[in-house]
Amino acid sequence: MAKTFEESLDQLEAIVRKLEDGDLPLEESLELFEKGVKLSRDCKERLASAERRIEVLMKESNGELKLEEIVDED
Repeated sequence: MAKTFEESLDQLEAIVRKLEDGDLPLEESLELFEKGVKLSRDCKERLASAERRIEVLMKESNGELKLEEIVDED
């Protein structure tokens, strides 16, 4: 099951706290850093998708709100 944006963000924040403590072995730090980069990219993509959906809602010329499905390029 896919994680929600909030779950991914919470996990990313936990990773950042662990890395900032600096008490981890190098190998574990690198693994956490890699996982954090992946989570960061995922969060960024989700935010960009949400922004595109909001733009579609805001651009309706007849004053009605209409949600159009956005197909990801992936």
